[in-house]
Amino acid sequence: MNNRSNWPLHFLVYVAIALSCYVHSVQAAEKKAPPADFIELAAVMLKDGHHDRALMALQSVDLGNKKTDLARFYTLQGLAYLGLNDLGAAKDSLQQAVKNGQQDPSIFIYLAQVYFGLKDYKKTIDAIGKAGSQVNKDAALISLKAESYWHLQDTEAAIHALNDGQRVFPADLRFLKRKVFYFVELGLYQEAVKLGRDYLKRSNAGAADYVAFGNALRLSREYQEAINILEIARLQFPQDEMVAKLLAHTYLDHGKLNSAAFILEQAALLNPQLQAEAAEVYRRAGRFHKALTLNESIGDQKVKFKQRLSILLALKQFERAANMESSLYRTGLLEDQDVRYALAYALFSSRRFAEANKHLDHLKNAELFRKGTELRRLMEICKTEPWQCT
Repeated sequence: MNNRSNWPLHFLVYVAIALSCYVHSVQAAEKKAPPADFIELAAVMLKDGHHDRALMALQSVDLGNKKTDLARFYTLQGLAYLGLNDLGAAKDSLQQAVKNGQQDPSIFIYLAQVYFGLKDYKKTIDAIGKAGSQVNKDAALISLKAESYWHLQDTEAAIHALNDGQRVFPADLRFLKRKVFYFVELGLYQEAVKLGRDYLKRSNAGAADYVAFGNALRLSREYQEAINILEIARLQFPQDEMVAKLLAHTYLDHGKLNSAAFILEQAALLNPQLQAEAAEVYRRAGRFHKALTLNESIGDQKVKFKQRLSILLALKQFERAANMESSLYRTGLLEDQDVRYALAYALFSSRRFAEANKHLDHLKNAELFRKGTELRRLMEICKTEPWQCT
């Protein structure tokens, strides 16, 4: 029977010695192993885009250790928060980095981005100034400086910053583009149009550029200049829906309803959902038969029947309008007080007074109730003096 009492004494001594040596070797290895460098680990995490993991690694850093590089610690922490769009925390960390001796000029570039995001434009400009020669190496930074001056309503400084950007980065057209919009906002439309055309020509602009420029002019009520720009865009991008819609609405703003309706009608060939809008503009332009023709192709039943009712009333086809009652009821349109009054008016005009009264009973809106009361008065006149309603 094997048991420890039968093991040779020298063997047990050997085992004890071996165990003792193993324990000592492990302890020695632990003493020699360097502590984990969590700052370096965080730097790697940031490089790989893992901002949340970088913050977790930084939580393990011993800030009480005199050997800890606090400038680097707070810089990395600030960048991690910046990557997570926590601008308040990023600002605090980056400011701490500067206080703890961070001298790399890029720290002020990061601070400028944070301040701009926080809409602190004065500090944005100050931070860019502290970045030194780095400013002339980064077009985005000059653009940020110009926008900060613009938000501070220092328009002259903003334009000067854009001019500096154009001088340092002549091939970068962002400065010319921004200047165009600044001139539009300043009301310098002739200069804006001149620069805008230059930008659109030099930049090989896409539809979105034309839309942005045209819309800026439209919002500034420079309708004809906006139309000129957008008509060029329509020739270059005939299938772009946004160009067509903006051009149509610019014509509308300019009071040219037929032009607007025609453009929407053409655009509806590519997007049938624009059919209703085209028909509505034709209705507003007084081209009711054209509007009624387009109305036939509208897919949305509610939109279709509500619009058709208004067109038939405009055409004084009251009997046809009154006969739409079942369609309006089926689509739930009679819940709309305006539609119900319009139907009541069509029934009144068709001399179907009892049916008209039934719908007038449902009116709750104060203005429509007043109109309904007037309609009832007219119906009484028609009953007692029918010759007045012929």
